[in-house]
Amino acid sequence: MASSDEFLPLLREWMEVFMHRSMRSSMRFTKEHGLTMAQVAAMFFIRHRGACGVSDVGDELGVTSAAASQMIDRLVQQGLISRSEDPEDRRVKQIVLTDRGLELLRESIHARQSWLDELAARMTPAEQEQAAAALRVLIEKTRQLETGGSEGLEVPE
Repeated sequence: MASSDEFLPLLREWMEVFMHRSMRSSMRFTKEHGLTMAQVAAMFFIRHRGACGVSDVGDELGVTSAAASQMIDRLVQQGLISRSEDPEDRRVKQIVLTDRGLELLRESIHARQSWLDELAARMTPAEQEQAAAALRVLIEKTRQLETGGSEGLEVPE
């Protein structure tokens, strides 16, 4: 078992390995489908946010509205998103993912995570059990960070 002095460096090393494998798979997928990482990021934002405007996408990606508009134009041409008038303000365009865009994002997620199947296959059942227990703790503690919860945290006396 790792001592507390070993834990943080091991966690950082795992994150580096995990991110490298995931990003490599993700970049390969986007390249194979003629997309950029920014376009895929915009699509994930639209999926998460729902119908939104060009400026929302630009703000999220840290680009100008003009750059976001050009990116949106290319995604519309590829049939991955659609643009329509906002029913409350006809000057504003609402952007949503098409069914094809949603399917592409599902494929992207699968491509990014596919190496995990090979990783799991290389582990014994006992190793999988041990890793699952550690992952449950990490998931729980990470969710507490997101919600600001203090459940399970020890309070110094």
